[in-house]
Amino acid sequence: MSTKDEARKGASFDYENELWKMADALRGSMDAAEYKHVVLGLIFLKYISDAFEEQYARLQEEAYADPEDPDEYRAFNFFWVPTDARWSNIRNMARQPTLGQIIDSAMVAVERENPALKDVLPKDYARPALDARRLGQLIDMVSNIKIGDAEARSRDVLGNVYEYFLSQFASDEGKKGGQFYTPRSVVRLLVAMLQPFEGRVYDPCCGSAGMFVQSMEFIDAHASGNGNGGKARDKISIYGQESNYTTWRLAKMNLAIRGIEAQIAYGDSFHNDRHPDLRADFILANPPFNVSDWGGDRLRDDKRWKRGIPPKGNANFAWVQHMLHHLSPGGAAGFVLANGSMSSGQKAESEIRRELIENNLVDCMVALPGQLFYSTQIPACLWFLARGRKRRGEVLFIDARQMGQMRDRTHRELTDEDIARIAETYHAWRDGSDDYADEPGFCKSASLDEIRKHDHVLTPGRYVGMAPQEDDGEPFEEKMARLSAQWREQQAEARRLDSEIEANLARLGFGK
Repeated sequence: MSTKDEARKGASFDYENELWKMADALRGSMDAAEYKHVVLGLIFLKYISDAFEEQYARLQEEAYADPEDPDEYRAFNFFWVPTDARWSNIRNMARQPTLGQIIDSAMVAVERENPALKDVLPKDYARPALDARRLGQLIDMVSNIKIGDAEARSRDVLGNVYEYFLSQFASDEGKKGGQFYTPRSVVRLLVAMLQPFEGRVYDPCCGSAGMFVQSMEFIDAHASGNGNGGKARDKISIYGQESNYTTWRLAKMNLAIRGIEAQIAYGDSFHNDRHPDLRADFILANPPFNVSDWGGDRLRDDKRWKRGIPPKGNANFAWVQHMLHHLSPGGAAGFVLANGSMSSGQKAESEIRRELIENNLVDCMVALPGQLFYSTQIPACLWFLARGRKRRGEVLFIDARQMGQMRDRTHRELTDEDIARIAETYHAWRDGSDDYADEPGFCKSASLDEIRKHDHVLTPGRYVGMAPQEDDGEPFEEKMARLSAQWREQQAEARRLDSEIEANLARLGFGK
C-alpha cells in the first residue's frame, strides 16, 4: 500500500470513528441491538437520496429529460426516491415533533416504489422509546456525511461508514453481534485464498453480507489484472440465505449501498433451503459455532448427509455437509469453524471428518489467532474444501496463531501482510509452484498417511511443528552459569523480602 493510500485509509478511519462517537452519544439508553437499525436505516436513506439527487441534477441539464420520471433513474440502476422521502425534505423536518412518523412514511414510500427493497427498510422511527429531539440531532449528523465529491464516491465513503458502524455495533452487542458481523480481516483472508473471480458465490448464513461485499471489492481491485476488461462483476452471481429477519434486512441494505445485485433469501438453511438446486463455484461462510438447537433430530435422513449423520447436539458438521452439498464439481469452499471441529472425538463428528479426508475433499486448514471475533472467545480455524483438487492425497496445514495485531484492548485483526503471506503460501502450494516449501512453525504439506497416524485430527500445530529458535551465540556452559547465578540472586532476594514482611507483621501484632 502506498503512503498516499495509507494516509487516505487513516483519514477515512478517523472520519468513521468521529461519526461513530457522535452517533453513539445520541443513543441515550437505547440498546445497541435496536439502535443499529435506527442509524443504519438513516444512512441507507441518505445514500440512495444523495445518489438520486445527483442524477436529478444531471437530468435537469439534459434536453428532453424528465427528472420526475422514475424510468430515468431505474434505467441507470438508481433507486427512485419519492419527493417526501428525499433527504432534503427529511433534513428540513428534523425539528418537527412528528419526525418519527415522517421518516416511517419515507421508508414506506421508498419500498413501495422500489420492489427490490420490499420489507427491507426499518419503519419504526415513531415508537415512543425513540426521542424525537435525539432523532433530529442524528438527522443533522447524517446530513454531514460527505459523499458528493468524486473522491468520496471513489473511496466508497458511505459503504465504509456502514461497515464501520456494523463492526462497532457488533462489538457493543458482544456475542449477539457475531450473528450479523464477521470481522473484516477474516473475510478478507477467506476471499484472498479462494479468489472468487467468476461464477456462483454462496453463503448459507450470510449475516450482514460481508462475505459478498469483500468478494466484490476483491474483484474490483483485481479487475485489470484478470483479463476481464473491468467487467468482472458481470461474471459473478451471488446467492445467500439468512435465518434472522432483522439481519437479513441489514444484508439487503449493505448490498444495495454498493449496488451489488444478489439473491438473498430469508429462512433457515437447514429446514427451509431456499436455493435447493444451487451448485456454487465458491462458498464462503461463518456459521454460528457449536449450535445445539438446530433441529437435527428432524433431519436424520436428509440427503445432504452423504459423509455421515451429524450429531443432534452440534450443527458444525451439518454446516460442513450442507456446504459440500451445494458445491459444484470443480468448486471450492472456505469457512470458519470452532477449533473443536478439527479434533473432536465425538463419534459422529470424527467419522464425518475421516470421510472428508479420505475422499480428498479437505484442501487446507488454517489455525487462527485468538481475539479475532466479537461473538466468542472460542478459538477458531478456517476449513478449505475443494472438489477436483490438484493436490490429491495431501493437505496443507497453516498455523497463523501468532499473527495479527491488537486493534484495541480486546480485539485482534490480521494485517495486510499476514493475509498476503497466508494466501500466497496456499496458492503456491495448491498450484505446485517451486515457491512453496514447508516452514517449521508455519506451514506443512502432510500426506494422508501422516494424517492417519494422527487419527484424522486436523489441528495444524500437530503437523507444522515448532518454529526454529534463533541461536543467540552464547555457549551452553556460560548460559547455564549465568542463569544459575541469576536464580540464586532471586532466591536470596525472595528470602530478604519474606523476612521484611514477617517483621512488619510482628510490629502490627501478627507475628508468629
